[in-house]
Amino acid sequence: MKEKVLGGLFGLSVGDALGVPVEFSDRKILEKDPIIGMSKKASGEIPQIMTTYKQPPGTWSDDSSLTFCLAESLINGFDLRRIGDKFVSWYLQGYWTPHGKLFDIGGTTAGGIRNLRERTKKPEDCGLKEEHNSTNGSLMRILPMAFYVKDKPLEEQFELTHLVSRLTHGHPRSQMACGMYVQMAINLLNGDNLEEAYAKMRSVSKEHYAKSNFREELKHFSRILDDESFPTYQKEEIHSDGYVVHTLEASLWSLLRTNSYKDAVLTAVNLGGDTDTTAAIAGGLAGTYYGYRSIPKEWIETLARKEDIKKLAERFYEKIYEGPNA
Repeated sequence: MKEKVLGGLFGLSVGDALGVPVEFSDRKILEKDPIIGMSKKASGEIPQIMTTYKQPPGTWSDDSSLTFCLAESLINGFDLRRIGDKFVSWYLQGYWTPHGKLFDIGGTTAGGIRNLRERTKKPEDCGLKEEHNSTNGSLMRILPMAFYVKDKPLEEQFELTHLVSRLTHGHPRSQMACGMYVQMAINLLNGDNLEEAYAKMRSVSKEHYAKSNFREELKHFSRILDDESFPTYQKEEIHSDGYVVHTLEASLWSLLRTNSYKDAVLTAVNLGGDTDTTAAIAGGLAGTYYGYRSIPKEWIETLARKEDIKKLAERFYEKIYEGPNA
């Protein structure tokens, strides 16, 4: 299990770092000159000055920062206020950033964290709830919940996952995408292959949400949940923007049509658009499934704060799986 925990957290941050240099890039441009490594295209190294945020190779974004904040919080148990306080520390003080300073944040995430900072609402009511807030900012950081809720009753798995989404993203679609993603990760943790994990996630998610207050939202996930041919869609049918449904589709599609960690994250990055988040979300699942040792060593060696990430992952694993209450 330790191999999967380290694989998940490193897999997410490596995918994130692969996508940071080319975030917002057009897919057609990446088709002609794809990303093949850290700040590296097929045509050669990308000069730092030409990357989207002008960050050095191996730099990860808010996707990884907030994932690490969540994992660190869960080491001491489930407490929404504590999780929210770490998000605020990241936002205001650069906590769990790659180089000590925040350089990227989405509008819905920023709005939710400002609400958390003001402390005038319950933490679970701080997330923005309008339809235009159904973005991918809670999905990108939700992976640690799969490790935490894995052995809890099914209803509690969904409930706790939704609560964590609601810290910043309160729209039902964002919550549901998080719930489906966590179910997929749990199935992979339990030893299912990709096809089995996907089939179980679809079945459990449809059954759960059909009897919930979110049942009217299920239609937005029909391509994932109802279309048996989804994994064989052509690339032109996959969108890779910041809408949470599209991000979940793109991430699952990248995972299901490849057979290695490397291919999954490179497929995700080269879809263009929200490259760091699509690759982070796909990379979290791929790293969980294929394991830490499947991630190219040279990518890990380039990763910012790799030793800090490893220490966090090991602490998280030891507390969740070897602690007195495990």
